[in-house]
Amino acid sequence: MKIIENRRTYFIISAVVIAAGLISLIFRGLNFDIEFAGGTILQLEMHQKVEDHSRLEQIVKEVSGDTNPQIQSISGNGGDTQIQIKVKEIPAETITALYEAVASEYGLDMENKADLLEQSSISPIISSEMKRAAIISSIVAGILMLIYITVRFRDICFGLGALIPLIHDCLVVLAMYTILQIPVNNTFIVALLTIVGYSINNTIVVFDRIRENRPVYRSYQTAALCDDSIMQTLGRSLGTSFTTIVMILLLYILGVQSLRWFALPLLVGMIAGTYSSLFIASPVWYMLEEKLHKNER
Repeated sequence: MKIIENRRTYFIISAVVIAAGLISLIFRGLNFDIEFAGGTILQLEMHQKVEDHSRLEQIVKEVSGDTNPQIQSISGNGGDTQIQIKVKEIPAETITALYEAVASEYGLDMENKADLLEQSSISPIISSEMKRAAIISSIVAGILMLIYITVRFRDICFGLGALIPLIHDCLVVLAMYTILQIPVNNTFIVALLTIVGYSINNTIVVFDRIRENRPVYRSYQTAALCDDSIMQTLGRSLGTSFTTIVMILLLYILGVQSLRWFALPLLVGMIAGTYSSLFIASPVWYMLEEKLHKNER
């Protein structure tokens, strides 16, 4: 398989996906959850499974004034009998009115509010700080990985060759979030950092093989060095990725809605990470190697 020779094809595939995400980001934006946008969370014990949320959503809209509330069922003692309601930040009297409206409709405890299991609010100021912390943590992780790989392989080409695919993976996941309008919350950061860690692991395996094989190849055989090294690690990379993807797929199929919103980005990110490790990282390293070290040969 001549991966280096066909690198432009792989770059175009990635560019199309990322471009679609950027266009969606410009026109639709991200669907920030309460953790990043600020708001109020109510968790109620309904004592029944509420499969149709249309009536509940209507009540929430009328009382809270939020035109886009988030309502999801979560597992309770009797199954999916608990409901979590997320709306824009509302005052205490509106929270009381909202609970009483839901309680009246579904026969909950109105007097003691025993069925109001949890109530919390996040201000826009705190959510802004969380956004900033998320961005900083991602940047710091990328810089540290760049330094680590550069030092380990004693070559900046390896460091940049690993960092660019990581940016690629993050942009692919971001594209999926904006296209599908998946709520962006704390799990977004967990998923992103998990994908980055998994992707860099596959990339290092390929780069290690390139370093081991390098003395065997002549300076003009860099393309063959990359292709052969990728093929030698292909079985290991695909096998590891396949088993991980199967488990995440089962989590998505069998999990509740909140787990699915976490598993889906993770699933797409794992596929993108495997793709970038095999078809983006080595071609990028090859191009940098040809550009930066050409005069040294």
